Amino acid sequence: MQGSLMESVRMYNLMRQQGIGPVSFTFTSLLKACSDDGGVSLGMQIHGQVIKFGGFGSDLYVSNTLIDMYMRCDLLDSARKAFDEMPERDAISWTSLIVASTRLGNMVEAGELFDGMPLKDMVAWTTMVMGFSQNAKPREALEYFDRMLEAQVETDEVTLASVISACAQLGATKYAKWVQDVADRAGFGPANNIVIGSALINLYSKCGCIEEARNMFDKMKNKNVYSYSSLILGLAMHGCAQEAIDLFEKMSKTDIKPNKVTFLGVLSACSHAGLVQQGQDFFAEMEKKHSVTRTVDHYTCMVDLLGRAGHIKDAYDVIKTMPMSPHAGVWGALLGACRIHGNPEIAEIAANHLFELEPNAIGNYILLSNTYASAQKWNEVSRIRALFRSKCLKKNPASSWVECAKGVIHEFFAGDMNHPRTSEIKRELEDLVCKLMLDGYTPVLSCVPYDVSDDEKKKILLWHSEKLALAYGLLVDCGIIRIMKNVRICEDCHVVMCGASKISGREIIVRDNMRFHHFCNGVCSCNNFW
Repeated sequence: MQGSLMESVRMYNLMRQQGIGPVSFTFTSLLKACSDDGGVSLGMQIHGQVIKFGGFGSDLYVSNTLIDMYMRCDLLDSARKAFDEMPERDAISWTSLIVASTRLGNMVEAGELFDGMPLKDMVAWTTMVMGFSQNAKPREALEYFDRMLEAQVETDEVTLASVISACAQLGATKYAKWVQDVADRAGFGPANNIVIGSALINLYSKCGCIEEARNMFDKMKNKNVYSYSSLILGLAMHGCAQEAIDLFEKMSKTDIKPNKVTFLGVLSACSHAGLVQQGQDFFAEMEKKHSVTRTVDHYTCMVDLLGRAGHIKDAYDVIKTMPMSPHAGVWGALLGACRIHGNPEIAEIAANHLFELEPNAIGNYILLSNTYASAQKWNEVSRIRALFRSKCLKKNPASSWVECAKGVIHEFFAGDMNHPRTSEIKRELEDLVCKLMLDGYTPVLSCVPYDVSDDEKKKILLWHSEKLALAYGLLVDCGIIRIMKNVRICEDCHVVMCGASKISGREIIVRDNMRFHHFCNGVCSCNNFW
């Protein structure tokens, strides 16, 4: 407990001993001190004093401070009880509780509170938009923003930044253009607003429009470390490693100093392109040359860099020499590298650490299972699958969505034939595969981690979600085919995308959960290194 809080309590007790009655400011000061110093137990006792001295329970400022204290201590139920007992509430009362709900991820309660709010101001609307965006519910965030615009509530750069973040999660180009227009009309044009400009660079990057991201950067009259870092990260995500490095070098010649995020972008660029030595050099320069302290995320980048390049033992050595405890991301990078390069021994070490850190993350079990499958250790595959089934863990279905004319998005799941144009999609896909086979395509059967016949493996590969999205994109002729995918693209689908771009003459852009792939005339921007 901090001395300042104890001193405040001592003064309060002395005041009471001298027969001096408290005023509203007495309790708000004490409760605020409890919030700042984490003295929730003492705060509850002061809450009792508030009730004891009749009249303060109906004091708006005291009640709002009570809500704030409980909220800061993550006691949402107590905050809600204090709120429900208030005879009078203002915008701060409602918004404080909505903020607490969104921070704890309880968007259902946040929505109910918001709906019950008599007068909804910009702060309340922004809280809801931001809450949905931060809790990975981008469609709901956009729905609330639409409602906010319809209600003719003014927006500010915080609202717009939250909307842009939601749009980036969806990765659809129609939202990028739309939100930029909204920002311009609201007087927060990206050319003059660094916050919005930087956010739009990130948005365009995540929509697969790296050229638009570059243009946005060039149009900005003022730039800061966030502007540079956003584009460096975007270039890295699109496999433009040398451009990302060149931009970093350009920034180094200005007065703008790189930060931790900047180095995450540069190291990521090196990782996606297999630039091991350059990545190691940047990692060494962080603290020595730029005085940027390494975090566990930078070590994750190094493990990923070495692991992707096939230096599995070196990647493991980096983990063993880390000055801090490795988190799940570090072990996940090592496990992913073992899956790519077929190292079941170290994969098991990484997975065991992950099972302790994330016992309910099914992806770790699947990665280890697939690593064993690649090594044809089917008994081990069965053991791992039985393990996660015994925990009642369920795999999120692989899905892909393609953006077509007027920004309409069509989503597909692996093996799912429920789309209204399924018969046409099936014919288009089968026709494409026939043409690819005439051009030398052979299905990569190792992408199927099941002990089944080769014919069955071919059927499974044919109905992968990204292939269904590709077939629909080819069928409707919507220009550049933009496909988003919730998991990593497999090697067989990568081969098919390359071939399809050559045969159809169409540019195909795929964003998986790791990076972007730009397929054009039979070649991918990743140079088959991902």
